[in-house]
Parts: sequence; structure tokens; C-alpha cells
Amino acid sequence: MLDPASDLRPDHWQTVTLIVIGVFLLVIMFLWNLPGLRAVLYPFKVLTVAFHEAGHALACVLTGGRVESITLDPDLGGLTMMRGGIQSCTLPAGYLGSALIGALLLFLGFSTLASKIAAGCVAGLLVLVLIWAKTWFTRGMSLLFIALIIAAYFIPDPAGAWVMRLFILFLGVMCGLYAVFDIFEDLVMRKVNESDASKFAELWGCCPAQGWGLVWALISLIFMAGGVLAGLAFFK
Repeated sequence: MLDPASDLRPDHWQTVTLIVIGVFLLVIMFLWNLPGLRAVLYPFKVLTVAFHEAGHALACVLTGGRVESITLDPDLGGLTMMRGGIQSCTLPAGYLGSALIGALLLFLGFSTLASKIAAGCVAGLLVLVLIWAKTWFTRGMSLLFIALIIAAYFIPDPAGAWVMRLFILFLGVMCGLYAVFDIFEDLVMRKVNESDASKFAELWGCCPAQGWGLVWALISLIFMAGGVLAGLAFFK
């Protein structure tokens, strides 16, 4: 009989991975809104915005719509122009899509081989963003990260393996926290009326934007925890 407690008990390298995830959580939370030092996170914030917009785009395509363009701007905003699709799916797909990507990256970050595969998938997703890109900033940031991922594959092991795993784990934590922090900033600090949660609240009417934002933030945290637990159970 399988023992769930035993399956989730970390071995040595899983313990190291958990410590790395914990350190990344603290570092990102500390730097997120710290004047000056938060610039360190800027490229990764742009990347999480790209994942957010890709979530909208993929949900649109999967529900029968057509994506016209994806735009990222230097102020960490993003816009996906779509025709058709089911709004009930496309609106939450930005935050929840990036959170799901983060959970998958955390899961795959428990293995060196899986991390390399995950990096390839990230590059593939950025290629889609590149195809739909409307501005040179969007194209430039997508190409930059694609080039960095390709370069990482040429770093000899074991250094290359650790670089890839650290990149995937850091990106996983960023994607997971992005939904939580961005929802808080949009709906509590700035009260943006054109946020995804505000539009979703207008569509359904049964709950204010802050309520939907809280639900999405909680789901994002659940995704993160699920990714870590799955990594502990699967990569023994």
C-alpha cells in the first residue's frame, strides 16, 4: 500500500530544491516593490506579463476565437487583441494561465532533465508571443529570452544543469506570485476599472471585482502548492 506521507517526504536533493524555492519566494517578495532594487526583477516581470497575455491568447484560440496581436509595453502592461472566443474563459485565463505555467515550472524544476524540457517549452511559448507580437519591444523581449534559453543549453554540466533548474524554479515562483501581487495592485492599491477581474465582474454580476480577484489569487496559490507537492511525489 502506498504511503502518501512517505511519498511527500523530501530526499536530500528535494530538500535543496525546497530551500531554493523558499529563498526565491523571500527574494521576490522583498524586491517586488522596493525602489531601485526592483529593477532586478524587471526582465522577469516582462516575461510573466508575456505568459499572462499568452494565456488570454491560447484560451481565445481554444474557444474558437482568433488572436490579432499581443502587445507588451515597458511599463509592464500588456494587451491581447482578440476576435471571438468565450469571454468567461479568456478573461480569467491571463492570471490563471500564468499561475498554471508557474505551477508546472515548479513541478518540472525538481528534475534536471524536466527543467531542460520546460525551458524548451518556455521558448516555444515565446515563439507564439513573437508570432502575435505587434511592437518591437514585445519582439525584442521575446527574442532576448529565447536567445538566453538557447545559450543556457550550451553551458556544460553540472553548471548548465543548475543554471537551467534555477532559471525554471525562479520563473515558476515569479509566475505564481505575479497573479497575487498584480491583482492586489490593480484592485486594492490602484482600483483599475479595466482589469480582467473588473470585466469578469461586469460579465457575471454576482460578485465584485475584488471578490473575483481574491478567488483567482487563491487559485494561483493553490496551483503553486500543487506544483511543489507533485514535484515531491513524482521526482524521487
